[in-house]
Amino acid sequence: MAFLEVPHNCADSAAALPAPAPAERLPVFLWRGGAPPRKLGPVDHVVVVPLLVLLSAKLGAELALARLNGREIRRHAGALPAALEGVMDRATYQKAAAYSLAKNAFGQRETLFGAVVLAAVVLSGVLPWSLARWTQALGAGQWSEAAWIAAVGLALALVDLPLDWWGTFRLEARFGFNQSTPALWLTDKLKAGALVVALGVPLLWVVLSLVGWAGREWWLWAFAVVMGFQLVMIVAYPKLILPLFNKLTPLAAGELKTELLALADRTGFQARTIEVIDGSKRSGHSNAFFTGFGRFRRIVLFDTLIAQLDRAELAAVLAHEIGHYKRGHIPKMLLLSAGLLLGGFAAIAWLARSPWFCPAFGFPAATPAPALLLFALLGGLVTFWLSPLLNAVSRRYEYEADAFARAALGGPAPLVGALRRLAEKNLSNLTPHPWFSTFHYSHPTLLERERALAGGLPR
Repeated sequence: MAFLEVPHNCADSAAALPAPAPAERLPVFLWRGGAPPRKLGPVDHVVVVPLLVLLSAKLGAELALARLNGREIRRHAGALPAALEGVMDRATYQKAAAYSLAKNAFGQRETLFGAVVLAAVVLSGVLPWSLARWTQALGAGQWSEAAWIAAVGLALALVDLPLDWWGTFRLEARFGFNQSTPALWLTDKLKAGALVVALGVPLLWVVLSLVGWAGREWWLWAFAVVMGFQLVMIVAYPKLILPLFNKLTPLAAGELKTELLALADRTGFQARTIEVIDGSKRSGHSNAFFTGFGRFRRIVLFDTLIAQLDRAELAAVLAHEIGHYKRGHIPKMLLLSAGLLLGGFAAIAWLARSPWFCPAFGFPAATPAPALLLFALLGGLVTFWLSPLLNAVSRRYEYEADAFARAALGGPAPLVGALRRLAEKNLSNLTPHPWFSTFHYSHPTLLERERALAGGLPR
């Protein structure tokens, strides 16, 4: 659970495709499940219209929300709203507005580019073509299928790299946030790709193998395996994965550590250590997060956060993170995640069995690997509309953690001070459009949090 809402940072494959391989030469695994062989080919026209409707609806909604957000930022750019007087001076506020507008414009370009790439990849027939060529070169079987899915994911990530680079070394650097170097950026991408292969391919192999091992109810076993993997990663990530990218060190002994540990004891958290992450080697943005559960729980503070806040404000941030633990937000979010994951696997199993889904995209019927990949690529067209509900749950938990911190510290002042200081240092958008924040913000805005701290939780 992060303390703040943090800023977040695929080329067209329209070349002529070789003729599909004859069905009698396709690997046997492509039609396991009893469906007759079918030639691999382009997407059937019957799926194009509904798919384009879904894609256009999401794209239109995202661009409309971004335009509303940009208009709202410009409307308030001249002066800080009266309710937020004192958060930052006029020059800083105007810089924050310019930063928000630049991110908003960049986000629109990312959205449009992503929609074009998704349409090109899914509708061009390149996916069934690539699977046929992949299995011809590497053979058939679950390992080959798993590697193919990972390869498609990595290829799409490569297509997205120019935008990622521009966002880091142009947009973020322009406003003084980027601290990364091209070498570090490239190393991060290579490490992330290696992790996809090392962790993702074996997990995908297990999931695909369950189709043969567990029969029709394979998706229930797949859900259990993936959920178990997620639980293991919650514990393993800060110990094994995060150190590959960042250095974590215990908070140095001194008055700050003594005060924070005393706060943890007083609130029943019983933390053994508080760790500091060297986030400053990549960005000037600051944050804090809480990860793990049980005796594996830990609180991590960015080194930039420690540099920007005083002791009382850092104590407020810690109290907020402890509030997430004391209010049971981690297990609640895990249960929500489990429900969504279970629903996702049920949908994949149903789509894989459907005689129309995989063939509509040029794959033979009853092929779980293509169904899994297509669901991953297209699921966002539907889940986007669930964003307001999921964000509402997340924001509710943020209000509850804020209320816990207020009670633990005897008043709202330290937390309000921390929120205001971080809004200034991160050049936060103080005036997002309400509809934009509903769809895109997992945290309440600064003004909403201050109002809740002053008058109690919103109903």
